[in-house]
Amino acid sequence: MAKISSPPAQAAPVDADYPLTRVPLRARQGWFSLLVVVAGFIFFTPTMVTGGQVAGAFGFAPFLGLAVVAAVVLAVYVSILAAASARTGLSTVLISRLVLGRVGGKWASVVLGGTQIGWYGITVGIFADLLSSALGWSVSWPLAVFGGVLMATTAYWGFKGIEILSWVSVPLMFALCLWIMTISVDEAGGWGGMFATTGDGSIAPGLALTLMIGTFVSGGTQIGNWARFARSAKTAFVVCFGSLLVVETAMLFFGGVGAIAFGESDFTALLMTIGLAGLGVFLLTFNLWTTNDNAAYAFGVAGAELFGKGDKRPFIVGGVVFGIALAVTGVADALTGFLVLLGTVIPPLGGVIIGTFLFVWRRRDPGTDLDGVPAFVWPGVVAYLLGTAAAAFGTATGIGSPAVQGVIIAIVAAPICHAVAGARKRSPETAADPEQSQTIGAAE
Repeated sequence: MAKISSPPAQAAPVDADYPLTRVPLRARQGWFSLLVVVAGFIFFTPTMVTGGQVAGAFGFAPFLGLAVVAAVVLAVYVSILAAASARTGLSTVLISRLVLGRVGGKWASVVLGGTQIGWYGITVGIFADLLSSALGWSVSWPLAVFGGVLMATTAYWGFKGIEILSWVSVPLMFALCLWIMTISVDEAGGWGGMFATTGDGSIAPGLALTLMIGTFVSGGTQIGNWARFARSAKTAFVVCFGSLLVVETAMLFFGGVGAIAFGESDFTALLMTIGLAGLGVFLLTFNLWTTNDNAAYAFGVAGAELFGKGDKRPFIVGGVVFGIALAVTGVADALTGFLVLLGTVIPPLGGVIIGTFLFVWRRRDPGTDLDGVPAFVWPGVVAYLLGTAAAAFGTATGIGSPAVQGVIIAIVAAPICHAVAGARKRSPETAADPEQSQTIGAAE
């Protein structure tokens, strides 16, 4: 891949995390800083729960193969998105503006920011219930308020705050998982006993892959929020591919091992079962914090783009207040199904970004002025709608993997739609109508 070119000089942003501009080369971070942040982002407790559910249906050996396949699919998807953001220096919502248009890209800010606020509320609720159970409290809402505010502090600080927290949480959580693995293998009678296990066959292989890919595909679409700080597209690709492959597989693996040994897919409940409640609460608190500060950062960046403000921090504060309200009122519990449904419309967004970056921009930064983008980039919009239709078809019929087919259709459709638009622009009929020609040219 070619080296990234320095962006044009711009006025100093209000927010040092550049929510409305390309990240300049002077602000880029080293590969290890990116690795720590991305690893903390991927350490997602619900992934372990999903791993436990799939392992119980298949037994250890088949489950392990499916987990690796799911991790590879996610790694390829996320790492290409990371390379696109590193090449352009743009967050996911800003690169969506180039792909879908100035107005069309607002959809990305709404759906990405909105889902992250919802997940923030759900995670705060999990934290409050976990801690109140450990403390023996009958009321959890004060803990939801405390935890919601606490988890936002590192996101408010920015990339460096998230990095520092990840330095603490990732090693601690990984140590806990290794400990659980050791206990689980002993419980199962060694590795021989683990590999001899069989499942109950309650989940089909296609659905199992959908579940495991679906745990992170929506979050992974927002990898650009952090990958844009990488010093090169190659660095972003390698770091994110390696992190996803190792950490995602590990999360599924650890969840599956515990579920097979103790018959409990819920990782939190498993800790209570084996008498590690106190230590488990301590380490899971850091893990949930790492997940939620990334969510707060994401909806802060999305809000800044949506309203055209050069500072993400007010939107972090507003989103956190809303997320805490969802947790305290219990509304967050009812949102889970809705947020999973929104997963149908998010992966195709990543697909159209990948298709545009690889085949239209040919892995380069198009250099487009962010304020000069047309209202709608129609080839990108159409490609996104086709991918969303494919995902929705899979969701409605149960055929295939909705997220995967939505991404694939969007990737393929993006260059085709741009080629069709280009052909129309060059056609004699279009050339005879200067106004139409100008409109189509702007769309490209």
